[in-house]
Amino acid sequence: MLEVKNLVKAFGPVRAVNDVSFAAQRGEVLGFLGPNGAGKTTTMRMITGFLPPTAGTAVVNGYDILNQPILARKQIGYLPENAPTYGDMTVVNFLRFTAELRGFRGRARNAKVDEIVEKYQLRQVRNQPVDTLSKGYNQRVCFAQAILHDPPILIMDEPTDGLDPNQKHTVRTLIKEMAAEKVIVISTHILEEVDAICSRAVVISSGRIVANATPTELRAMSNTYGVVQLDMPEAGKDIAEKLQGLAAADRVDAEQSRYLVHPAEPDTLLAEVAALIRAEGWEPRGLKVLDGRLDEVFRKLTLGDGQAEPEASGQVAGDASADAA
Repeated sequence: MLEVKNLVKAFGPVRAVNDVSFAAQRGEVLGFLGPNGAGKTTTMRMITGFLPPTAGTAVVNGYDILNQPILARKQIGYLPENAPTYGDMTVVNFLRFTAELRGFRGRARNAKVDEIVEKYQLRQVRNQPVDTLSKGYNQRVCFAQAILHDPPILIMDEPTDGLDPNQKHTVRTLIKEMAAEKVIVISTHILEEVDAICSRAVVISSGRIVANATPTELRAMSNTYGVVQLDMPEAGKDIAEKLQGLAAADRVDAEQSRYLVHPAEPDTLLAEVAALIRAEGWEPRGLKVLDGRLDEVFRKLTLGDGQAEPEASGQVAGDASADAA
């Protein structure tokens, strides 16, 4: 439903976007991930027709943005960065204005606006000027205008930026409710967004794509992915040696009474560590499998492998507890 083909955007000698290509199908929530200045917003503006590409194109639900720009734009709901609105309009008048731009007239327009007001819980502010709204309500109004015409493709630039946790939860819930029937592309530099709502992530850095993978596949790039952490009351050289001797162990890092067993065979490492604990009669304080850290992977991808900061052994993005011992 969305195919981005070798997009390039140059501003003088600077290439803000450099040969970006990716595709998305119905039912996908695609996270467009990267640091500030990576080219995320510029790419989205080209896809939605706000900026002409220097080279390349995008096909939106079958319509080329260069050859069929009006038809392509009709397929898109767009939530730009910073949620721009007309502040002197009331919420309901702003949505009616948007509905008319989308081709709704008369009763059909009013019915569509009433439906959107109810669906996105805007009733209590419907007659309030937009510039008097809180940031959360303002974002919700902009979200409502983006999906008012029920577009097959929804593109949102930093949709939860600046929102409090409750407001973020509301926006993410709305996205999940629509995801099955649409292509949704979300630009973000917030890593938790990937775990919360994205089925796949495209990572961009300095205008180029450096990864295109599921959140699980990204985590697998982390140095901590599949590492078994064993906390023992007493440290001992023999413990490290015995752990290192496991068939599924690659190496062991020991710091005080904590042992990090890196996997050569991730699928069997935990079982082998648990079996060794039983055989030796050890009484560990804790045993768990560390999940990969997205922040570490993000730094590796966007700064380069040699520039990522070292990971603290106790910091994990998630873990799986093991009771086998």
